Amino acid sequence: MSIEIKAPTFPESVADGTVATWHKKPGEAVKRDELIVDIETDKVVLEVVAPADGSIAEIIKGEGETVLSNEVIARFVEGTAAGAPAVAAAPAANAPAAVAATAEKLVNPAARKMAEENNINTAVVAGSGKDGRVTKEDVANHLKSTPVVTATAAAAPVVAIEAVGDRVEKRVPMTRLRKRIAERLLEASSTTAMLTTFNEVNMAPVMALRAKYKDQFEKAHNGSRLGFMSFFVKAAAEALRRFPVVNASIDNNDVVYHGYQDIGVAVSTEKGLVVPVLRNAENMSLATIENTIRDFGLRARDGKLGIEEMSGGTFTITNGGVFGSLLSTPILNLPQSAILGMHKIQERPMAVNGKVEILPMMYLALSYDHRLLDGKEAVQFLVTIKDLLEDPARILLEI
Repeated sequence: MSIEIKAPTFPESVADGTVATWHKKPGEAVKRDELIVDIETDKVVLEVVAPADGSIAEIIKGEGETVLSNEVIARFVEGTAAGAPAVAAAPAANAPAAVAATAEKLVNPAARKMAEENNINTAVVAGSGKDGRVTKEDVANHLKSTPVVTATAAAAPVVAIEAVGDRVEKRVPMTRLRKRIAERLLEASSTTAMLTTFNEVNMAPVMALRAKYKDQFEKAHNGSRLGFMSFFVKAAAEALRRFPVVNASIDNNDVVYHGYQDIGVAVSTEKGLVVPVLRNAENMSLATIENTIRDFGLRARDGKLGIEEMSGGTFTITNGGVFGSLLSTPILNLPQSAILGMHKIQERPMAVNGKVEILPMMYLALSYDHRLLDGKEAVQFLVTIKDLLEDPARILLEI
């Protein structure tokens, strides 16, 4: 029976997508729910899986072609494909056993990309994921323990290489996600009156609270670890409640005030920066925030985040401190009016009651759209976050 393979249904904010990679060739045996093609959009990479056991009869949209929502991209034959050559359903008799296993082994997109970049046959990598799925960590461990296997030229990514003596340059097409990120950053810089204000926060109280209760917290919440981000999210939610204009956005000639705090948390991936959103963060507990952020990070790494999870948002927090940044000016995440930048915690000598003390300090940066926010609101908002973090009990007491 012939089945049409269609592109996923894109939300209204996504006009089209691009066929990134076909993981199966026409006539090649495919199992139900096995990954057959990746569709790259401006925000995420969407996976299309096989609807049943069978094989691809015809590929209508090749790699690099643009596809619309629900557009037919291939035709699929359930069961054994009629007229398909025997070699398409099974490996050649003289092929290595590892190649035969490749068609059946499940591989995460991030792991596959890493394997291709290092010329590794995923068939020889032991999978530790569900149903033996090969993860990025499995490929990394394989790299550490095994010499890199030389792959065929056909498996290498197609790039333009210009060689002038020993000075080699490589030209790689920019991905849709990276192009969209670049467009939005330029748009934010050119269409808003962006300004950044700074402050510093003494992290000692939060660090002491975390050190005192982290073990009890982990036991009480089924292994959830108490991190710093949950404190910042709760402090930001409370500060947004007190300063609704920071939580607002401009829509043409109107100001839209949001009666909820949907806080986006920037997550870095190999393909670029994504911002999944914590819906109604004001109602979340510390444990729920930590679990959700951890889940976002794991799924972002494997390309499993859905478009709906990165849509919307009224405020964003980004943490350059995890990479060692001491100070930066974050760029607005349109149409939001403000973004909070966290940075590295570093011990510095500080004057406290006329004495010099060594304290763990963090610089905070708040970039905001001056068309909507005056300096007074922006500074008071940032000072409120500082005060809440330096006395964490105020977050619970809402004072």
